[in-house]
This record gives sequence, structure tokens and C-alpha cells, in this order.
Amino acid sequence: MEEWAARRDRRRASDRQITGIRRATPLAPGVNAAHLAPDEPRLLLERDDAGHWVPVGVAENAAEAAAFLHRP
Repeated sequence: MEEWAARRDRRRASDRQITGIRRATPLAPGVNAAHLAPDEPRLLLERDDAGHWVPVGVAENAAEAAAFLHRP
């Protein structure tokens, strides 16, 4: 059990290390994944110079959010 707890703690620590500069979060209540509500709007976020997530707009659906995330 101790080995499992150690692996879990390492995984949780690595999950907190968010990489990237853009994020899209579903605005529909109770929706945690894009595939569950592809037609719902998403809040678009970008990291600022201080490393904080700042809202920059809203995408009408998952396709628009994906275009934002993969934009150069």
C-alpha cells in the first residue's frame, strides 16, 4: 500500500505541473471533458508573463476551442 501511495503522490505532483500557454475550459455545468459536450461554449485562457491563467475569450464550441489551442 505504501508503494501505491508513493506512486499516487508522484503522479499528483506531476499533474500539477501544467505546461503550455493556452487552455480551453467548458462552460457547461458538470462538463469536465470536451467530448462530452462538443457543442457547448468554452472559456479560452492564456498564461500571462507572471504565469497566471487569464481569460482571453469564449469559443462557441469544441472545434473553435481546438483552433485556439493549436494556433501558432
